[in-house]
Amino acid sequence: MINAYAKWFGYVVLLGVVINIGLSLLAFGFPEWLLGLLGLEPAVPIIWLRFAANLLILLSLFYIPAAIDLNRYQANAWLAVISRLAGFIFFLTQPRDYWLLGLIDFSFFIPEAILLILAQRNQTTTVSTS
Repeated sequence: MINAYAKWFGYVVLLGVVINIGLSLLAFGFPEWLLGLLGLEPAVPIIWLRFAANLLILLSLFYIPAAIDLNRYQANAWLAVISRLAGFIFFLTQPRDYWLLGLIDFSFFIPEAILLILAQRNQTTTVSTS
């Protein structure tokens, strides 16, 4: 039986990966434009924005195994959820101009956390009734 919560968890995680990588690629290719679009001050030197984008891509790649096979990669799943919460908290402690970036993480944290908990409960229920 397919765990619908696990399936939707994977969809939400993969959507987040696509958004993270999309923003990161914009930060690599058009850093000044992206900062202007977000209403943020220019980053000096620009290498730090690009380095942060590089790290975000690498972090996002670690989310993918849990999105594809939640049962096998539960630790990755929890780390993905915790990373979203950590991102939200980090940006919330920064000047208000950066809060939008935290809201992006928060908008993925909530559904990922709920779906992960429900998926694990569903898996436990399915295993115990088998």
